[in-house]
Amino acid sequence: MSKDYQSLANLSPFELKDELIKIASGDGNRLMLNAGRGNPNFLATTPRRAFFRLGLFAAAESELSYSYMTTVGVGGLAKIEGIEGRFERYIAENRDQEGVRFLGKSLSYVRDQLGLDPAAFLHEMVDGILGCNYPVPPRMLNISEQIVRQYIIREMGADAIPSESVNLFAVEGGTAAMAYIFESMKVNGLLKAGDKVAIGMPVFTPYIEIPELAQYALEEVAINADPALNWQYPDSELDKLKDPAIKIFFCVNPSNPPSVKMDERSLERVRKIVAEHRPDLMILTDDVYGTFADGFQSLFAICPANTLLVYSFSKYFGATGWRLGVVAAHKENIFDLALGKLPESEKTALDHRYRSLLPDVRSLKFIDRLVADSRAVALNHTAGLSTPQQVQMTLFSLFALMDESDQYKHTLKQLIRRREATLYRELGTPPQRDENAVDYYTLIDLQDVTSKLYGEAFSKWAVKQSSTGDMLFRIADETGIVLLPGRGFGSDRPSGRASLANLNEYEYAAIGRALRKMADELYAQYTEQGNKR
Repeated sequence: MSKDYQSLANLSPFELKDELIKIASGDGNRLMLNAGRGNPNFLATTPRRAFFRLGLFAAAESELSYSYMTTVGVGGLAKIEGIEGRFERYIAENRDQEGVRFLGKSLSYVRDQLGLDPAAFLHEMVDGILGCNYPVPPRMLNISEQIVRQYIIREMGADAIPSESVNLFAVEGGTAAMAYIFESMKVNGLLKAGDKVAIGMPVFTPYIEIPELAQYALEEVAINADPALNWQYPDSELDKLKDPAIKIFFCVNPSNPPSVKMDERSLERVRKIVAEHRPDLMILTDDVYGTFADGFQSLFAICPANTLLVYSFSKYFGATGWRLGVVAAHKENIFDLALGKLPESEKTALDHRYRSLLPDVRSLKFIDRLVADSRAVALNHTAGLSTPQQVQMTLFSLFALMDESDQYKHTLKQLIRRREATLYRELGTPPQRDENAVDYYTLIDLQDVTSKLYGEAFSKWAVKQSSTGDMLFRIADETGIVLLPGRGFGSDRPSGRASLANLNEYEYAAIGRALRKMADELYAQYTEQGNKR
């Protein structure tokens, strides 16, 4: 087993997963439980029903343009004139359909609560879901941006920021956002080879791997969360950000895999460092799990001028296949200021790069450079997230905004927390409740679990046995359970990451029992060797 592991040591945990699955599957005659991936097995159905019902209305609107023709299946561009009246008739005629009822409420909310033009909203949704035009503007459709922005501001705890002060770029999920951001920062001279990037650890593995790529060649500085502090960053670690050589702080909040949000002390520490020591510090935060946290507040809310926020709709709405995300930037930000401070030679080179977009290249904001760079600049006119995707994103946002009692959110929180409680109950080590815990993932820490079960001496022995790195392979081989290695996410302790989102409750009970059985067998081996508790 250890030899097999060593030959795969350089693989990302997400590639290593496939090897673990092969081992866990055995001869195919036993149940394999894959707790390694974060794809949820729950999803929001109401906004999806609305999407499909809206599509039917949109198709009928399109066919109005060619209603004089006898040819079946030909439509044209939807007309805004009279669209609100036609839509209200459609709602009245189909009010027994859940998705249609939601659409009717959405129109009322957009008009009466958000103060947006209902006809313009409907026309954008109809045109968007038909997918008959390029995204215009390419960064994001106008009304969709206003609605999604309201959702982002509310969920990220950024209510103090005026809505109109935030720009969004709709992208193909959080991973696309990160790829775009790093590429644009490189080509615009904001990050250069050899620059230091601070990374909050443990973290989603690709975020460790991206800065290491030869095309970026960045020097990584670990900002280590402490398991003894419930996976918060100690002040001593955050104080590394005072180093002026560190250009950007890159983190996932709530974290992956510890699955805790930054507490008020940490947020205040970062705010103070930025205000008093590092007003030039760039911050990049991936807050995809923020919607699962209680009272969440993003670094974007704390340091808006310094922060690029990435949010994906994938986990909360069960929409990994939709590829929906946004990059949020404050209109007054240090990224644009940094562009203005570049040497004249670099500005001249960038003038040439973006000269096909506008006469005054130097007025082009960083977020708009992201859009252009996502299509190699020359194809900027065809940039942007597909319009049907933007429509679904908008409906997801409306669904959350209109759920004033947060019933959907409470249901999901209860679901994953029951799964966590079940797993650890069967393992025999119930977790301590932490107000900052999100529980989308759990790090099953070998040292912590074995110590709680059989004491410190056994724990030290068990950790030593795992030093060859084959523990997760043994778990897969002996129990049929797939966990991802905590070390692959930057954790310095032997541990396995389990998603609490992708299996059913009885399966988490089975995982807990299987891991407890394995721990008991290890303890029996320990005592047979003459050791005592």
